[in-house]
Amino acid sequence: MNENIMTISLSDKEIKLVGTAHVSRESIEEVKTIIHEEKPDMVCVELDEGRYNAITQNDKWEKLNLSKIFREGKGFLLIANLVMASFQRRLGNELGVKPGEEMKTAVETAGELGIPHSLCDREVQITLRRAWARCGFWSKSKLLASLIASAFTTEKLSSEEIENLKKRNELDGMMNELAEYLPAVKKTLIDERDRYLAAKIWTSTQPGKKSVAVIGAGHMQGIMVHLEKLAAGETEDVSELDVIPPPGFFSKGIRFIIPAALIALVTAGFLFSGVEKSIEILLHWVLWNGSLAALGAIIAMGHPLAILVSFLGAPFTSLTPVVGVGLLSGLTQVTFHKPRVSDIENITDDISGIKGVYRNRISRALLVFFLSSLGSSIGTFVSFSDIAGLLVK
Repeated sequence: MNENIMTISLSDKEIKLVGTAHVSRESIEEVKTIIHEEKPDMVCVELDEGRYNAITQNDKWEKLNLSKIFREGKGFLLIANLVMASFQRRLGNELGVKPGEEMKTAVETAGELGIPHSLCDREVQITLRRAWARCGFWSKSKLLASLIASAFTTEKLSSEEIENLKKRNELDGMMNELAEYLPAVKKTLIDERDRYLAAKIWTSTQPGKKSVAVIGAGHMQGIMVHLEKLAAGETEDVSELDVIPPPGFFSKGIRFIIPAALIALVTAGFLFSGVEKSIEILLHWVLWNGSLAALGAIIAMGHPLAILVSFLGAPFTSLTPVVGVGLLSGLTQVTFHKPRVSDIENITDDISGIKGVYRNRISRALLVFFLSSLGSSIGTFVSFSDIAGLLVK
């Protein structure tokens, strides 16, 4: 018996769950065969509208507007999206399978047989934003480190290892490891989506009808649990899982604590040592923030004006919750180093390696955005330590 194919009959509904590995050739054939054999009334897939368009439309990157993304504060989300897309694409290239091909095959097979389909997953942008909002500073740092490490890893998986990812014991170990490393992220990426997918699959399956649900194997057990709860009367409403949690107290407070702390330090310098000490404190603030933000832009090989903007802007943007220096440096980079058609076409391939990241003007702009922001953040904390030392002299 294939433990990744399970049929559940609940409340006059028959749902066949098909667990897949997202870069598995065997999963593609398995999905096609099951839909042809079962001829269900509905085919449900673990996709949202955005990801479905991404795997079916070749021009998705042509619609990319970096300037708009920076202005809307979605730079970090785009970085996360690109890194995950690159990681899955690299695995797919090694095995000759495109990421999500089994989901696309499920939709196409359903269409060929005249069977309606339902996209049952939550929008990926909402999932990422909820995961980011739930993370504290340390968890965010670990998450970014994990994403970057996955983008540039040289480890290769064989087709047999990919198939092993569908085995429950392998997946349990991975989920437990993720829960220990980043519990907030695991809750958002796995647990919430188990419930969300189960609710959408349940509501897509009419009483007396049969559906086939094609899902990642890692969601099998969680979805089964929630389907049983739904049959027992649990609410089908999962709208609260589409809401972005508001910033926590610390996240809100830090925006105002930093300028208040700097004002307090400048005032203390003036009261105890006069105007010269206040000017010295401000100069150290400007130099630490500006220099480290500019250093980030230099490491990213940013345009000279992006480097200058990083240096001049960081001391001021660190004091406001509205604008970050990454927005300014990223916009400057895009303005004076406009992406080419080849950059758009090759973005997911280019970010698989360091050379490609620097060669591609889209990823270079994102790198300028990220590293100048990181440099400014480091500069803020270093400058406070330095200024504290000035006051005790």
